[in-house]
Amino acid sequence: MQFHMREVLKGRVVPLRQTLDVSQLLGGRRDVLSAGPLDCRLKASPEEGTVRVTGELDIRLELACSRCLEPVKEHLRVPFDESFAPADNVKSEEEDEDAPYVHPVDGDLVELEPYVYETLLLSIPFVPLCREDCEGLCPECGTNRNESPCGCSREKVDPRLEALKGWFDSK
Repeated sequence: MQFHMREVLKGRVVPLRQTLDVSQLLGGRRDVLSAGPLDCRLKASPEEGTVRVTGELDIRLELACSRCLEPVKEHLRVPFDESFAPADNVKSEEEDEDAPYVHPVDGDLVELEPYVYETLLLSIPFVPLCREDCEGLCPECGTNRNESPCGCSREKVDPRLEALKGWFDSK
C-alpha cells in the first residue's frame, strides 16, 4: 500500500484500499488466537504542504480472555490519521512544539504498511475480557470460576504473616 508524494501534493486525492494478511504480524502473539484479513480504507489528500492520510482499518480478531483464557471475538474499527511531508520541509520539534507530528519522507514513494501495522498493534485491547464480570481461573486448582465454583479458599493471607496464621488456634 503506497502512494506518490508529488502526485498528491499537486492536488490529487488518492484513494487507497487494500486487504492485508496480518497472520505473520500477529502469529507470535499468544493473546491473539486468530485474525481475519485487515481491510484498509484510506485516502491521501494534500494539506498545506503535507500529505494527510486518513481513513479506517477494519479487522475481526479472536483473543484470549485475560482472566479465564476463553476465546473472545472482537471487531476492531480503528481510525487512521498520519501526515507526511518531504524531509526538507519538515520542521524539527523544537521549532514548533504545538504542531502535529509529520513524518519526513525522502524520495517520492511512501510505503504505508509499517504505519498501518503500528496503528493496528497499538489498538489491540491490552486486557481483553469475555465479559466485564469475568471471574477468571482459580489460582489454586485452575477451575474456570465462570462455569462452576471451586472449593478452594479465597482467603488472602499476607505471606509475611503466614507463620502467625495459626497462632491463636494452638492455644
